[in-house]
Amino acid sequence: MDILVCVKQVPDTAEIKIDPVTNTLVRAGVPSIVNPFDKNALEAAVQLKEAHGGTVTVITMGPEQAKDALKECVSVGADKAVLVSDRAFGGSDTYATSYILSQAIKKLGKFDLILCGKQAIDGDTAQVGPALAEHLGLAQLTYAAKIQVDDPKITIHRETDEGYEVIEAKLPAVCTVVKSINEPRFATIKSKMMASKAKIEVLTTAELSDIDATKIGLKGSPTRVKKTFVPAKREAGLKIKEATDRATALKLVEKLVEAKLV
Repeated sequence: MDILVCVKQVPDTAEIKIDPVTNTLVRAGVPSIVNPFDKNALEAAVQLKEAHGGTVTVITMGPEQAKDALKECVSVGADKAVLVSDRAFGGSDTYATSYILSQAIKKLGKFDLILCGKQAIDGDTAQVGPALAEHLGLAQLTYAAKIQVDDPKITIHRETDEGYEVIEAKLPAVCTVVKSINEPRFATIKSKMMASKAKIEVLTTAELSDIDATKIGLKGSPTRVKKTFVPAKREAGLKIKEATDRATALKLVEKLVEAKLV
C-alpha cells in the first residue's frame, strides 16, 4: 500500500518567538525539530509498510530549511520526501495550509492512506488533518491509538477521555494518530548518511498551477490572531512546616484566613 505522511518542522517550544506585528511565529534563528506527533505517524506508516509492503512518502510545507526535517524522516523509513515551498504560502493558517497540502497531494497522485500527527506542538489546533480530509473528500479517523488495515478497510482504536472507540472506514482515508500508538524508531549512522543524500522534490505555485491564489498565504487565511502574549509566570508556592503537625495546620489556617479564602 502507498502511504503519505504529513509532517511539520516546528520551532522548539522552549524558544518560541512571536512577531508582534503579524502575530505569526518567528522561525529565523529558532531551533527546529520534527513535530513529535508526526514522528508517531511516520512510525505507524513504516510499520504498515513492513507488514503490507508498499511505499511511504513524507510531505511538508515550509521554507528551504524544512528539508532537514524531511531527511530525518527518510533516515527512519520514508522512501520519498516532498517539500511544498513558496513565499506565497507564508502566513497560511490551518485552513490555507490544509488546502495547499491537498493540492500538492493531488499533484503527487493517489494514496491508500494519509497519516498525520494529532496536532502540531506550535499551534495545538489539531485542525490540519481533518481539514485535509475535507479538501480531499476522504473519510477521516482521528486520535488513533491503534491501526489495522485489511484492504479495502481500515480499523482504528480511537483514544478518548472515557476509553477507546473502534471505528472503521473504507480506504483511502485520512487518519491522525496519538503518541501512545507507538515508540518512534531511531536512525542509524548508516541511514542518516544515506538520508543526507536524499533527493527532495519541491513543489511551488508554478507546479501547483490549479491552486486558487485567494485561498493561500496570510490574505487567504480566514483566521485572524487578535492578540498574542506570554503567560504570566506563577509565583512560587508557600511551604509551611512547623515544629509539630498541629502547629503546621494552625499556620495554614492562619494564612488562608489572611488570604480571605476561609
